[in-house]
Amino acid sequence: GTIDWGTIDWGTIDWGTIYCRRIRIATPRRQDATRYAYARRPCPLTTVRAKRPVASFVLPLHAASTGHKDEQSAIARGPAMSDLRIEFHRNDLPDGLDLGRTVAVDTETMGLNLARDRLCLVQLSAGDGVCHLVQIPAVTAGSQHRAPNLAALLADAGVTKIFHYARFDLAALYRYLGVDVAPVYCTKIASKLTRTFTDRHGLKDLCRDLLGVEVSKQQQSSDWGAAELTPEQMRYAASDVAYLHALREKLDAMLVRLGRSELAQACFAFLPIRVQLDLAGWPEEDIFQH
Repeated sequence: GTIDWGTIDWGTIDWGTIYCRRIRIATPRRQDATRYAYARRPCPLTTVRAKRPVASFVLPLHAASTGHKDEQSAIARGPAMSDLRIEFHRNDLPDGLDLGRTVAVDTETMGLNLARDRLCLVQLSAGDGVCHLVQIPAVTAGSQHRAPNLAALLADAGVTKIFHYARFDLAALYRYLGVDVAPVYCTKIASKLTRTFTDRHGLKDLCRDLLGVEVSKQQQSSDWGAAELTPEQMRYAASDVAYLHALREKLDAMLVRLGRSELAQACFAFLPIRVQLDLAGWPEEDIFQH
């Protein structure tokens, strides 16, 4: 039906418990181009055949503000760019998916010890407002999961993969998928080469300082090995790749201005070797040190 947004008492909405439903409602005001219908219960996920999306739905990363303080605080807890559509896949990317020549990538694991903590999720985005989440199943000790479509994309020499702290993600992808990821761009390395006036180079810091976006890290330490991920986990995972293209653009301009672009490229090119040293037993030792 028709919803009169001007009559809604925003103060009565419990922003901590709502979930976005499938439907989007257009309003005539240009600044409120898209509004969302909310419900107090999660939307059911639709299970389909393997290698097809298990769920494809829109999660609100931003909504036009009405000016109410409760709505403003809810928006401030999440990213503030355009709406992000999440497509969830089990085991591998679907056949025929083309994400272009630059893809943002991130991973979620059970912990930070890759000898013990398995890879659970791989997130990818072409920077077009769509995030693909690939759930990786558990495998027997010493074996690797086969995801041919995902592996082909990660190893494609014609596709640049953007990471934040690529060193860890590349190690996880090699350890559990057996793929050498290249070429890569790391926003954390780029930040350390350009933002020498600060020691804050986390993704949350970069999004706030360079894009004016507040990214929540509340779901960072959650159970990523669960059979069914929560909407909050999916939204968090998607936000980790939603801004990497924009961050790269900002950081590239800074690298050019400082004359450090070639140095950054050399660092990115060395990352696969650094990963092999990590996995071979030299994770902390600097072998170049006297």
